[in-house]
This record gives sequence, structure tokens and C-alpha cells, in this order.
Amino acid sequence: MTSQPVAAREHVRQEMVADPRVVAAIVSAVHEQVPVYAALDDSRLPEVRAIAAWGLERLLHLWVTDGALEPSDLRRLRGIAAARAADGRPVQAVLRAYRVAATVLTDEIAARAPRLAAADAFALTRMLLTALDTLSEEMTTAYAATDEDLAADRDRALRLLLDDLIAGRHASVGALSDRSARLGVQLPDPYCLLVAEPVGVERPDMALDAATGLLEALAVPGDEVVSSATVRGSRAVLLLPGAAAARAGAVLGARSWRGCAITGESLDRVAVAHRLAADALDTAPAHAHRPGRVLTDADAHVLALLGGHPAAAPDQVARLVLGPLTDPGQRHLMEALTAYIDAGSASAAARVLHLHAQSLRYRLRRIHALTSRDPRDPWQRLTLDIARTIRP
Repeated sequence: MTSQPVAAREHVRQEMVADPRVVAAIVSAVHEQVPVYAALDDSRLPEVRAIAAWGLERLLHLWVTDGALEPSDLRRLRGIAAARAADGRPVQAVLRAYRVAATVLTDEIAARAPRLAAADAFALTRMLLTALDTLSEEMTTAYAATDEDLAADRDRALRLLLDDLIAGRHASVGALSDRSARLGVQLPDPYCLLVAEPVGVERPDMALDAATGLLEALAVPGDEVVSSATVRGSRAVLLLPGAAAARAGAVLGARSWRGCAITGESLDRVAVAHRLAADALDTAPAHAHRPGRVLTDADAHVLALLGGHPAAAPDQVARLVLGPLTDPGQRHLMEALTAYIDAGSASAAARVLHLHAQSLRYRLRRIHALTSRDPRDPWQRLTLDIARTIRP
């Protein structure tokens, strides 16, 4: 290769590396053309940009020098593939992202050197084909090896999966299903995400053993649906079948723990469920916690509303709290609830409604049965009051 084509390539290389719009164009193309990347949350995009910038610099260097990928490059590619296996991004999508990036690279070079010499164009084509072939082989092998290791250590694999769900790293239910299938597990759907912590103790980081012990206490023997546990600081986070929410209060109460169980979010919104539960535990007053009972979706949404960070519209919050009481056929119960809250006692409410006090107390028991909220409990009465106030 003569010095003239080297100088021409080097000029293009320097111009492209110095222009941040090139990396932005690569990331944008990958985001638009590869569905898995299109649904990545903002926390993952800096990593995509960093890999794009590194790949751009390395490929342009190989083009200028007629070089080949070095052992350090291959180690990095294998590390990237292992990370994608751990977070469940399909290897086919990862390799497609590199092909899309190579196309953008070619277009950017063509835009800067429209009269590229034939030797430079042939060198670019040869370099890209060789590099894509090498990285495909290296990354596919590393991805498969990591995938097998994760599948062999099932508990660790499930914990990593839950960690990724909490962090919002799964782009779609489809990607989540693919990862679950590779692990040979069926995730609970509907599910209960339980966030729990000991009562009245200092808040050091929780040991994983404590979380797995809680998981074992809540697991149903013979259940084919998988459950998993991880920790976040001083709290255990458990992904359980939806039915486990009914047992959570008793199990936590026996251990002097408290918690919040979210059951109303879809599997692709586990991160939302975790944020709701964690914020609820951070902000709930002491009297909101009762032995044998955990906070629920309704409590969490009311607390978010009170904190000025509503995760749902007011009418949805009202429906979560009031449940069947919003049905027209239960109007007499809504009237009893309103009278009880406004009057302050069952006897006074009965007089307002021209009912016998026992009839009013019966209606309060029906409200408790239908909503799982006792109007006589201060915290639960507050949630009921808020819900009937904001109800359209």
C-alpha cells in the first residue's frame, strides 16, 4: 500500500472519529432497525454508545492499517457477548446490530470520500467482511458458553434475571420469554413482587440467605412456576406467583417483617412494581403496617399520590382501593362508607342514614370483605377516604 491511499484513509478516519454525529448515527440506526435495541431503557444507551464509539475507532484503524482484530479486541468482544447472554439480549440481535453499524460506517465514509479509490474501497470491504466474520464466531461462542454456565447454575441465573427485571433491562415480554425458555423456567404470570424488610432493626445490607429463606417459606411445594429472590440494600425482593400475596402477610408477621406486595403490573413492568413497593415502604407511616398484613398496590398508589408522584391516574387509584364498591349495585355500601367517615362512628352514621346501628355495622363488615380494607383501621380508613374523595 502506498503512502497516498494511507493518507487519504487517515484523513477520513480522523474526521469521523472527531465527529460525534457518527456515533450518534450508528446508535440511532441500531435503535431503529433492531427491535430489541429499540425498546432498551435510557440506562442502557450509554453502554451502547460506548461500544459504538470503540467499534468505530477500531474498524477505522484496521482500514487505515490493513490490520486485523487483535487478541485484546477479541477478549472485549467475548466479554460483550457474555454480558448480553447474562442480560438476555439474543445473540442474533447483537450480531445484527454490528451489521447495521457496519452499514452506517460505510455510508459515512462514502459521504466524506465520494471519489474513494478502488483500492481503498476494496480494503474497506475486505476489512468489514473479515471483522464481521471474526466477531460473529467469537461472540457466538462466548454467548453460548455463558448461556450454558447460567443454565447450569439455575439459582444464580434466576437471581440475575430478577435483577435485570428490577433494573428494567428487559425490552419486551418476548425477550423475557426467550430468556426464560433458555433457562427452562416458567415465570409466574400473574405474579406478586414482594419487597420486605425486618421491623425495628438497623438497616445494613441484607444477606442473600435471608431473602432465600423467606422465599422458601412462601414457596408452594410442587409448583411448576418458578419463584426467585434477590436483595436490594436492606430489603429482600421476591418474584412469586400471584396467589402468594394472600400468604405474605402471615409469613412476614411470623418473622417480624413488613412488606409491600405488588400484583397488578405486567412482567415487562417489574421495575415499576419494584419502585412502587420500595417507595411505599419508604413513605408509609408506622400505623399503615399491621401484623399479618402487607401493603398492596392500592396502598402503594395512595402513598405515591400523597407524595406527589402518582404512578396512576386518580380514577385508577380509586378503583384499586374501592374495588367492587364502585359497582352501581353497591351504592348502599358506598353511602354507608361515606356516612361512617363523615360522621366518625357507626352509631352516628346509622342515624344519618336512618338505619339501625347493627345494619350499619353489617355494611362496614361487607366493605371490609369486598375491599380487604377495614374502615375502622386508621390507615385503611384514610385510603378509603382518599379513594372516595378522588373518585369521579
